[in-house]
Amino acid sequence: MTKELDTLATALYVRIDDVLKAQPQLAPCRPKVGIAPTLSDAELVTLVVLSALLGSTSERRRLRYARADLGAMFPRLPGQPGCNRRLRNACGLVAYMIRMLAADTSLWSDDVWVADSTPIECGRSRETARRSALAGWAEYGYCASHSRYFWGLRLHLLCTPGGLPVLFALSGAKADEREVLLGMLRAAPDVLAAHPHQTIIADRQYYGRRFETELTERELHLLRPARQGEPERPGAALFKPLRQIIESINQTFKGQLDLERHGGRTPAGVIIRVLTRILALTSVIWVNDKTGQPIKRSLITYDH
Repeated sequence: MTKELDTLATALYVRIDDVLKAQPQLAPCRPKVGIAPTLSDAELVTLVVLSALLGSTSERRRLRYARADLGAMFPRLPGQPGCNRRLRNACGLVAYMIRMLAADTSLWSDDVWVADSTPIECGRSRETARRSALAGWAEYGYCASHSRYFWGLRLHLLCTPGGLPVLFALSGAKADEREVLLGMLRAAPDVLAAHPHQTIIADRQYYGRRFETELTERELHLLRPARQGEPERPGAALFKPLRQIIESINQTFKGQLDLERHGGRTPAGVIIRVLTRILALTSVIWVNDKTGQPIKRSLITYDH
């Protein structure tokens, strides 16, 4: 375990522990009578963030690695079933920490956001699609960026150009990206209030008079490439390099944080696995920002 990873783990654990002391209602529900857990909620969330950064896609491997190499930091680890059950109950805490850490960075005040969605494959065989607990939410879709069909979900992201997740949502593969983006904005009025007159850069599928009217009513300015038959739109020269930015953010999730190797088999399992990867990226940006690193989204010093 490197010194940088140890610094991130310590800083993240202290921040989560402080939040739970100040707001105990964020802790997962637990029976009043019973055996007290040996691993605190702050330690549990910190452990899964470290596992995501180190490329662990299996709960068994994560716990084996923690027992072998992280014993000094996590001396009392539960078994795999108890760890998974507690982690699923901690979704609210993980989502809260993503927002809190993001708002505590200098990137949070950026006046430009980039919107896009990326596939999260959940299975390949016809039998999996028919029998999976995700059936009905996960569905068949097409990814134009990579020219492939897939069965699963889509992760919708609204990020700063520096890669900081601002808003996010999970949907079926065929969900209208415009409606999901509007739903994300409607669900976060406090974020919009803190970012008046924001500019959103998106791809050409984010189009439509009603869609753009609602963005304008929320004091948001949309920049996107012109569709076929439309006149040239303002800011066209910006779209190609900024398109590469959102693709590189997606690649960070998939190539370094193994987003598509999540291993979730139920809705709750997929949700917490996606949330922990978003928290892992947000934590890295937060620590890099606080320590004055030039590239905030760099995971190089934390993934080994």
